[in-house]
Amino acid sequence: MSKIQLTKPNSRTLWLQSQGLTEVKPFGQGPKATVKAIKHLGYVQIDTINVIERSHHHILFSRIPDYKRSHLHQAQSKDKTIFEYWTHALAYVATDDFKYFINDMNRRKANPSEWYSSVTEKDVKGILATIKKQGPISIRDVTDDVLVEKTHAWGSKKPSKKFLQCGFNGGDLVIAERQGMLKKYDLTDRHFAWDKRPKAATPAEVCEYYIDRALRSQGVISLDSAAYMTKAPFKKEILKRIEARVKKGSLVPVQIKGLEKEAFWIAAETLDSEMPEANDMTHILSPFDPLVIQRKRFHMFFDYDHRFEAYVPKEKRKYGYFALPVIIGDQAVAVIDLKTDRQNQELLIQQWSWLGKHKSKANKEKIEKELHRFEKFQLGT
Repeated sequence: MSKIQLTKPNSRTLWLQSQGLTEVKPFGQGPKATVKAIKHLGYVQIDTINVIERSHHHILFSRIPDYKRSHLHQAQSKDKTIFEYWTHALAYVATDDFKYFINDMNRRKANPSEWYSSVTEKDVKGILATIKKQGPISIRDVTDDVLVEKTHAWGSKKPSKKFLQCGFNGGDLVIAERQGMLKKYDLTDRHFAWDKRPKAATPAEVCEYYIDRALRSQGVISLDSAAYMTKAPFKKEILKRIEARVKKGSLVPVQIKGLEKEAFWIAAETLDSEMPEANDMTHILSPFDPLVIQRKRFHMFFDYDHRFEAYVPKEKRKYGYFALPVIIGDQAVAVIDLKTDRQNQELLIQQWSWLGKHKSKANKEKIEKELHRFEKFQLGT
């Protein structure tokens, strides 16, 4: 039996809709919208680069018109409805999903990476005892370290930084608060006021979680997109679960015209509903946006190969140090390299590059309107 055919525009718009980028207020408004957005997307990546507003705030602003940075702080530190942990990178995740990460925490605790080879069990127990006694601390609160030479640009002269990171990776510590990008750690169970920690999801349940997360935030999924940045054995298990859903009829194999070499699936209930149509909404997206971060998928769907050029030598950059893809409707129309001049309260356009044949007065006006809104958010005006 031949597969159901979808067009690339249909699939692209379905993905945009699933990402919350086809409506003005897909997650509502106010502080609660932040939690809804993170829950729906599955994760919001955190990044320290602040040439413009940091990626986690940018991602939420792209989907929540009245988003304020304080909303994220409230969710993490007061309501405790989100927490930080590793997805494909460090990210904000809904606390409801904590159980799906416990196996990873246990694995990292039992087998820390080579980066932490100098850290002993005694070191970690010592920092946990300090936090239990003193309350939440940041690395700045540690004043009795014997300083060592940094072994990496992102490292620290304070050995306690690795102790805190080990405790975090192993699930004993949680980042209770961020002051800028400074992390404040607390005991996980104390932070969430848990008498008993949630039961870890089984490996099978974790696989199902990955599939559900992808279907919710992508609409049309592939094995690569559902198992993004996971290792081969886990990826194989996810494929088994996908195939099981196909047999049950809840998941349907589809073929996208122009992408015939790739296997895709869609939820049966989505296929039975009316396909969304593209509109002319304009989005200036972070390079770490969940729509953009899976570069191969973004290239396949939008015919634009986005490169993150911050780590590329200046003479080899095509679009600029911190280039942001711009979407109008269901098309990638431009790439803009932006920089915030905080001293003079200006958002600077370093470079504006049009893609394909999208250069037009109408498109320029739409982008400039969105740039003005983005500037107000950037500068807090």
